[in-house]
Amino acid sequence: MTTENYLVKGSDPILRDRVVRELVEKLLGADDVGLALEEFVVPGKAASAGGSSVDGGSESGDSDNPASGDRASGGDKASTVARVVAAATTPPFGTERRIVVLREVGALNTADAGALVEYLGNPMETTVLVLVVGGGTIPAPLVKAFKASGTQEISVGSEQPAEAIGDLARAAGVSLSASAARRISEHVGEDAGRLPAILQVLAGAFGSGTKLEVDEVEPYLTEAGAVPVYLLAKAVDAGDHIESLVILDRLRSAGNMHPLQVMGLLHRHFERLLRLDHPDIMGEADAVAALDGKVKPYPAKLAWQQARRLGSDGIRQAIELLGRADLDLRGATAIPEEAVLEVLVTRLAGLSRRAGATRTQATGVRGVGR
Repeated sequence: MTTENYLVKGSDPILRDRVVRELVEKLLGADDVGLALEEFVVPGKAASAGGSSVDGGSESGDSDNPASGDRASGGDKASTVARVVAAATTPPFGTERRIVVLREVGALNTADAGALVEYLGNPMETTVLVLVVGGGTIPAPLVKAFKASGTQEISVGSEQPAEAIGDLARAAGVSLSASAARRISEHVGEDAGRLPAILQVLAGAFGSGTKLEVDEVEPYLTEAGAVPVYLLAKAVDAGDHIESLVILDRLRSAGNMHPLQVMGLLHRHFERLLRLDHPDIMGEADAVAALDGKVKPYPAKLAWQQARRLGSDGIRQAIELLGRADLDLRGATAIPEEAVLEVLVTRLAGLSRRAGATRTQATGVRGVGR
C-alpha cells in the first residue's frame, strides 16, 4: 500500500467544499464514515477564506475563529496540527484506512506547520491526508513537504460562472439550454459559489435530465439570502407549518416579496391542484396534458399527487382560505398583513398534514402510491 495525500486548491470556499465532499465520498467507499473520517479546521482567519496561494511567503494572522458544525477546531493552531498528526498516525479500526481532513491550512505559520511537515516526511500508509487551502498563504516549508511527499493537487476547476456552469449542471443532473445557462451566469455574476445551490434547487423542482429553458429557471433566481418561491408551496404541501413560516419570512425579508405576490404564488399553486382534481387524470402524462403542457412532467406529477392527497374537499377548503386571506390583505379587516399570511400558511399546511394522516390511516402507506 502506498501513501496517498491530497491538496485541494481554489479561492471559492463553496466550490472547495464541494470538491472535498466528493473526494471524501470517493475515498470512503463502503467504509463507515463515523470510524474512518476525522475533520479539522485551522483556527484563524477562516471567515476570510479567500487565500489560496501555495507559493510560500507571508504568514497569516493569528486571530481565532473556531469553525462550527461537526468539524473539530478551536484552540491554537499548533494544538490543532498536533491533533491532526495524532489522528493521521493512528491505525484504522474497523475500516480499511483513515481519512483526515484539515481545512484552512493557509492560516498556519511556519512554526505551527512544523509537526505537519515532519509527518509528511514519513506518512502512514493507512492514512489519507486531505489538506484544503484557505485562510492565507501556505508556509514555504509545508509547500516543499507537499512536493516531496508526492501530494496530489486537486483544483476546483474554473471559478468563472460561465465556464463552471456546464460541469456543475451535469453534476446536479440538470440540463440547460444555452440561454438558460447564460441567464444563470449573469445572475450570479462573479460569485460562482452560488451555482451549486441554484442547480440543486432546479434539479429538485424539475427532476433530473429535464432540459430547462430560460423562462423556467427565471423564477428560481433569488437574491442572496432569499429562497426560491416554489419552496413555500413545497413546505405547505408537506404539512410542515414551521418550515412554511420560516420560508415565508425569508421571502418577505430577503426576497422583498409583497404580501400580494405571496398570495399570487399560493393562488397559482392551488389553482393548479384544482385543475388536476379529476378522476380521469391517472398519472404524469395526464397531469401534463391537464395543465396544457405548460408544466414539466416531474412537477406536474408532484402536483397531481398532492391533489389526490388533499382531495376535492381539501382543495375547496384551501381555496376558501385563500379567498378570505385575499380580502383581509385588501382591507376587509384590520389584521396586519404579516399576521394574515402567517395564519394562512399555517392553516394550509394543516390541511396537508391532516390529509396525509387520513390517507395513511386509510391505506396503510404514506402519501400516494401510484
